[in-house]
Amino acid sequence: MQCLIEGNSRQGENESEILIRGVLLSGNLNKSYRFLTGIDSPDELKKLSFDELNILAQEIREFLIDIVSKTGGHIASNLGVVELTIALHRVLNAPLDKIVWDVGHQTYVHKILTGRRDKFSTLRQMNGLSGFPKTEESPYDVFNTGHSSTSISAALGMARARDLKGESYTVSAVIGDGALTGGMALEALNDAGISKTNLLIILNDNGMSIAPNVGGLSRYLSRLRVRPLYYKTRESVQEFLDLLPCGKTFRKFVHKIKTSMKSMLMPSMFFEDLGFRYFGPIDGHNIREMVNVFEHVKTMKGPVLVHVVTIKGKGYEHAEKNPDFFHGVAPFEIETGLTKNSGSENYSQVFGNRLCELARDNKDIAAITAAMPDGTGLRSFKELFPERFYDVGIAEQHAVTLAAGLAMGGVKPVVAIYSTFLQRAYDQILHDVALQKLDVVFAVDRCGIVGDDGETHQGIYDVSYLYTIPYMTILSPASPNELKAMLDYAVNEHKGPIAVRYPRGSGKEFDRSDIPLEYGKAVVVKEGNDLTLIGVGCMVSQALEVAELMEKEGISCEVINPRFLRPVDDVTILNSAKKTGRVVIIQDVIKNGGFGSFVTELLYNGLSGKVRTLNLGLPDIGIEHGERNLILRKYGLDARSIKESILSKMEFPENGGL
Repeated sequence: MQCLIEGNSRQGENESEILIRGVLLSGNLNKSYRFLTGIDSPDELKKLSFDELNILAQEIREFLIDIVSKTGGHIASNLGVVELTIALHRVLNAPLDKIVWDVGHQTYVHKILTGRRDKFSTLRQMNGLSGFPKTEESPYDVFNTGHSSTSISAALGMARARDLKGESYTVSAVIGDGALTGGMALEALNDAGISKTNLLIILNDNGMSIAPNVGGLSRYLSRLRVRPLYYKTRESVQEFLDLLPCGKTFRKFVHKIKTSMKSMLMPSMFFEDLGFRYFGPIDGHNIREMVNVFEHVKTMKGPVLVHVVTIKGKGYEHAEKNPDFFHGVAPFEIETGLTKNSGSENYSQVFGNRLCELARDNKDIAAITAAMPDGTGLRSFKELFPERFYDVGIAEQHAVTLAAGLAMGGVKPVVAIYSTFLQRAYDQILHDVALQKLDVVFAVDRCGIVGDDGETHQGIYDVSYLYTIPYMTILSPASPNELKAMLDYAVNEHKGPIAVRYPRGSGKEFDRSDIPLEYGKAVVVKEGNDLTLIGVGCMVSQALEVAELMEKEGISCEVINPRFLRPVDDVTILNSAKKTGRVVIIQDVIKNGGFGSFVTELLYNGLSGKVRTLNLGLPDIGIEHGERNLILRKYGLDARSIKESILSKMEFPENGGL
């Protein structure tokens, strides 16, 4: 495990850290941990010395790297909060004291310390541990989080509920500097700062969200990190004051001196001006220092913010050097840091590369991302066209209305955001873009079942929520080539708001996927006489598999690729339905309120209910984490399950039914 520690800075290393480094290099810990195996609850942390806690921290890092290299997951963020999590649980008395983790992908250490170590190999597997906090999984998880910037609001609500009930436990929120750029976090800070409610906020500042942070707030935090002089001076002045008489006049005089000193050394104290008692920045990898601060502030009255500086990917060389890649990573080789590569472009890469090609010819194209240039495939665009690239940080609402402003000024903005995160900007899509019929392209990534990250990240609602928006056009490619064609059309031809939604991972081509795109027109991929199968986006390939299985039963299937989910090609669908008398819609989104519901209504009204219709999709519940194929099978959306549903719910002459 030498790669574990080569990325660590040796500057300021204490004796216990040198001891730890020697133990890890020698490989003596291997899979037999000296302290980790004895930690079944946070109470055990209170029995260990600080040197022992430091060794425990390194054992946890080794354990994390070993497990996540097999399961995949959010490794860099969790490596960065090892000491912070240990210190927080050392001081607080969870689950009586409440800890709300923003986003929640950095809770692996929290889960290990709260009795879930032995289940950790099931991380992100179906029926295993979630990669995010889950209240039904453990009493130590007090709030389900998966999207950023929510923790302060939730924690403030819990603290106010505590006060209303006359209780006295500590409520804390752990939020990253990236999540702090979200408008909701700033709204909550504004409310909490004037509330006088006892609330502890830990700002985990690693200079990163997923990609490096951007914007004025990021610059402000950078200034705080590099200006320790003010804080050291403040502590010295306070120690001096404690030794002097407490005359009222003298205290006012000294307060003016302190205020002048603060103005001189730190021109703007953002958090204190909002009403928080501010402490920091402190070393987020120094357990003793954090424990001392947390013990001091947890008894304070009113809102307190502790600014902790950490290193994302701490302790694993590859993650420290490339923390954005190791933010959320597939299974990887520990020694090299390399993941298994399928060898083919995924949809995000296809999108990003094609947009770069279009932008070379069209100087009006601009690209917008909300802190995810790599995840959305926009890294190359950023490098080739920096003057037309905008990373707004974790601020999806701002991203959409920024696009509206760009469009109003004659630019063609392309907003690339994951399906699950775009839903945060519903009002901006409706109010700022659609009602003004502005030319904004929404590149909706990670649509449908995304798998391992679970219910907060499944992209299964976008069709339904976009379907309700006036003037919105929705396209869903069934193959990578169709994505290219749809992006070409959206950028260079379409007028008004348009969404191109595509799945996670790679796709494959099939017959007739190269037919030129025509507005509002579907494509009959395969002709048949007994049954019409309509596949939405990537589910066209599933429909083709079902057709093969059905034809072994003597049932001839027609397969339609709608391409446009809105407007619907009612002519093609109605003509096919008249011919076959039976229609099945196959989609990996919720079946209510979207394309499937519209087609069902279309067939009922257009053919007087004479066509048998089966609308297959996901129920409107939270869809758990697990591999995509397992989730499809569980909800009856794999090819064999679809075949069985059709045979059980529809009658065919060949089967003696009519």
